[in-house]
Amino acid sequence: MQVLLCRPRGFCAGVERAIEVVEKALEKFGAPIYVRHEIVHNKVVVDTLRRKGAVFVEELKDVPEGAHVIFSAHGVAPDVFDEAARLRLTKIDATCPLVTKVHAEARRFAQQGVTILLIGHKEHVEVVGVVGEAPERTIVVSTPADAERVVVPDPERVGVLTQTTLSVDEMGAVMNVLRRRFPKLRTPRKEDICYATTNRQMAVKALEGRVELWLVIGDPTSSNSNRLREIAAAQGVPAYLLLGPEQLQPEWLRGVATIGVTSGASTPEVSVARVVDRLRELGATRVDEVEGVRETVEFTLPVELR
Repeated sequence: MQVLLCRPRGFCAGVERAIEVVEKALEKFGAPIYVRHEIVHNKVVVDTLRRKGAVFVEELKDVPEGAHVIFSAHGVAPDVFDEAARLRLTKIDATCPLVTKVHAEARRFAQQGVTILLIGHKEHVEVVGVVGEAPERTIVVSTPADAERVVVPDPERVGVLTQTTLSVDEMGAVMNVLRRRFPKLRTPRKEDICYATTNRQMAVKALEGRVELWLVIGDPTSSNSNRLREIAAAQGVPAYLLLGPEQLQPEWLRGVATIGVTSGASTPEVSVARVVDRLRELGATRVDEVEGVRETVEFTLPVELR
């Protein structure tokens, strides 16, 4: 049994930065450091940071006055910044710069009096944050059917933005409908979908026909990990999303000669290594890395931590 390990996989630059923000804040200011929402969508990462002294909350009212609070990589709406100021909290923004770019585009469209169609999943925390930039002007469209139905005040003044962690195919299907319905559709200066999301999806697609079973290592709450599993499953082979080796079922491997393994952009490499070790215990005799796009992107830390 052979294992084909995709590259790139695992942490993107935005996730690495967000985790480093929490670790540096703990070093500089001491525990506890409060984090609004999970810093990234991965239980292994969150539990590790919790053991180091991070306290995760969903509401700023649960943070003591004067404490340091970190905003997660997914970004927040402007009213969250305002609330932090009212509560006299010292905020540190760990929003991924690529998400910050989408927020800036939303503000630009809103200033131009444009209706914003945001392609994404309505309940996802990233989408909630972007909508908060211009809630009266933003409509979330999740599917081609949504795009067919959406009604806007002025069809000639419409702009489109995208959640950064969607599948390229998913976004493209919705975009095709919007371009047909709104010929003057305004688009961002640069595509919104994260480079790392795209690269991981392309690495999976590149192995189509060579893999009989896919294992995607990631948290079930992770949007980009779920998209990877969907893309893998679209190849017509079994595809499972698992957080770690405990969820790996030996019966999945029966009759399988080649297993593809990848991981979401918020998944630590230690989780991948543990799954691969388990596959070796279950009979894998070869583990081969499959090279894809080389990633060199790095993001600087917030000024408070430099």
